[in-house]
Amino acid sequence: MPADNEFPAAPPAAQTQRWVLMLAYNGRGFHGWQKQAGGLITVQQVLEHALEQIAGERIHTVAAGRTDAGVHAVSQVVHFDTTARRPAQAWVKGVNTHLPKEVAVWHAQPADPRFHARFDAFGRRYRYVLLSASVRNPLLAGRVGWVCRPLDMEKMRQAAALLVGEHDFSSFRAAECQAKSPVKTLYAATLSGTPELMKLDLHGNAFLHHMVRNIMGALVYVGDGRLSVQGFADLMEARSRKHAPPTLMPDGLYLTGVDYPPEWGVAAPSAPEWLW
Repeated sequence: MPADNEFPAAPPAAQTQRWVLMLAYNGRGFHGWQKQAGGLITVQQVLEHALEQIAGERIHTVAAGRTDAGVHAVSQVVHFDTTARRPAQAWVKGVNTHLPKEVAVWHAQPADPRFHARFDAFGRRYRYVLLSASVRNPLLAGRVGWVCRPLDMEKMRQAAALLVGEHDFSSFRAAECQAKSPVKTLYAATLSGTPELMKLDLHGNAFLHHMVRNIMGALVYVGDGRLSVQGFADLMEARSRKHAPPTLMPDGLYLTGVDYPPEWGVAAPSAPEWLW
């Protein structure tokens, strides 16, 4: 990675241009999105390094959502400012030549300088892919969550339906979560697939730290009979992690999309079904 003084600081903001990137990454080998001290490799770190090779100056990126260690993204949205004048393809193909094979930029576009990848997002979409099998599948390692018990998918669907709407999601909130409020709105919660390989799709205005993984962990308890549908409802009402099921592994979690008001002209298409 470059030293802090390898690239000059960007000139005043009046001379900069804002760009929006859409990228995908396999999070298995990264310690999450956000840069960290101590030499831990993150997606933000490798992306900024690659951008700096093309821009020739220091770059700071802002993402729509800060994914955790081991979590993947199909359509992460990022913005950055630069004084470098490069065509869109330079921010795609040029940047990709400096990225590890687990990360790729697939779209770049200039943006209004007022656009903000995080604060202008009014919706985010996540998918958790779960394998239920007596023996783990090494071909899916790092790409799906895994439980060894058979699951009752219909009961899991009934419990998932209770998530839709505005709720206090404290029962699915990590202790280290820094969100100002545990109250969030889920527009949709859809469980599809088969009892052996299922997909939980959540669409909401915002998500708490570990919220999706904690929800999936509780749904697994419903599916294997350790928690009833009513028990799931009681867990939500309790607004506490004290007696909640454990957090499920990050392997099966994907950020699949981000919603923005149309006036910004930033629209990330849904992931193709063949990906799954």
